[in-house]
Amino acid sequence: MHDFIMDEDSELWDVICDGPFVHTKTSANPAVIVPKTRKEFNDVDRKAIEKNFRAKKILVCGIGPNEYNRISACQSTKEIWKVLQTDHEGTTQVKQSKIDMLTTEYELFRMKDDESIQDMHTRFTSIVNEFHSLEEIISRNKLVRKILSILPSSWES
Repeated sequence: MHDFIMDEDSELWDVICDGPFVHTKTSANPAVIVPKTRKEFNDVDRKAIEKNFRAKKILVCGIGPNEYNRISACQSTKEIWKVLQTDHEGTTQVKQSKIDMLTTEYELFRMKDDESIQDMHTRFTSIVNEFHSLEEIISRNKLVRKILSILPSSWES
């Protein structure tokens, strides 16, 4: 989602991370910052409003019906993104728990007797990609050593 949004317009990502742009003005006496009325918007304000809605449209159009039900009450793109992040990544504790489970799965990973090398590699890549999605990176050297260590003896030269 991040890459797609950045490809569309990098400023949209700022809207998602920082929250929507609030149009304000400074009133005269006493000097207080207050929201602008729609009639007071200039071209810059209108462009910012468009960015807010473009970012929201991209997020909403990029999710399924179950996720939409979770975010439908959110007002801003920042709120939507937080809900989606929590749903997909979980809290810090959930994330660490997922990493622990993946680590166990990675350590116990073996090639099955009736499995082709392609099928084994697909399963292995799936585990590695899940690590990557949780921002846990395993070095290429470790991955290669793991693959070499799990191959059955029939693969020895």
